[in-house]
Amino acid sequence: MRTIAELEAIARERMEPAHYDYYAGGAGEEATLRANEEEFRRRVLVPRALRGVGKRDLTVEVSGSTMSMPILVCPTAFHRLAHSDGELATAQATAEAGTVFVCSMASTTAVEDVAKVADVFWFQLYPQSDREFTEAVISRAENASARALVVTVDSAVHGRRERDHRHAFHDLPPGLAAENMRDATGRVRDIEMPADLTWDDLAWLRETTKMPVLLKGVLHPEDARRAVAAGIDGLVVSNHGGRQLDGAISSLAALPEIVSVVDGQVPLILDGGVRSGADVVKALALGADAVGVGRPVLWGLAAAGQEGVAEVLERLREETDTALGLCGARTPGELTADLVR
Repeated sequence: MRTIAELEAIARERMEPAHYDYYAGGAGEEATLRANEEEFRRRVLVPRALRGVGKRDLTVEVSGSTMSMPILVCPTAFHRLAHSDGELATAQATAEAGTVFVCSMASTTAVEDVAKVADVFWFQLYPQSDREFTEAVISRAENASARALVVTVDSAVHGRRERDHRHAFHDLPPGLAAENMRDATGRVRDIEMPADLTWDDLAWLRETTKMPVLLKGVLHPEDARRAVAAGIDGLVVSNHGGRQLDGAISSLAALPEIVSVVDGQVPLILDGGVRSGADVVKALALGADAVGVGRPVLWGLAAAGQEGVAEVLERLREETDTALGLCGARTPGELTADLVR
């Protein structure tokens, strides 16, 4: 079984340079992109002994969805840049792994087609200034049997990504489109990231759908506190993979304070920098209920399609099981913060 680093190297060879850099790059000088991984490296695990761990059970339930392991595939755009099968391959491999695929609003495969191969999937939304269109997108996701709505709230302004500017990468190649952005006439709209969105818009969204609503991109504890008070069903502690504000706090560094504020009232997912099962265990021990992985899945997809995605997820599952047992836990819920230094 290949390492994630090995799969990334293969992906880099196979992809157009502009497309590889679109996935790999971050905002500004990419300090936050690096910090996401460095924060995991900086922290170490302190294993426990003689705990009688026996057979481990990695199963978790988050926001009404049961997952075979505390790892889900977080939303990433334009999978058909990596492989011609795109999101269908990713969703199929994720379904076979028994976990959740979060379909991006910027998917190059329509949510209705994703639903045909995904057992349990969630849908990621950038709220648009046109509420009627936003409601139509949400209805498409609901009708396709999405189990939750993941609302990205860290994108009031586009982060400046130097790699994209260097390649002049602004548009998808001919034949590809953000299929979930088609309106009733079949026209593909540009994805807006309106700067004037407020908590009032969130209240409207909450009333628009019966799906659980999770906020993605929460780093400040006061935003976490306010989200819980507003009745949000879950939070994704995330800095958008270092792609928005360079110099922002790493996701893992932000986690403990948010855990303290939320105090178990809603589930917490962390994404950004997770590259191994040890990373998964560190995040869970510090209070996350699950983690999301993005770039590793894209590297697997680019390297070997559906089989590559399956390889990444299986490797993370095996590493997580090993780290869990060596830390003296049988289930993710038995991990505690004293295991991390």
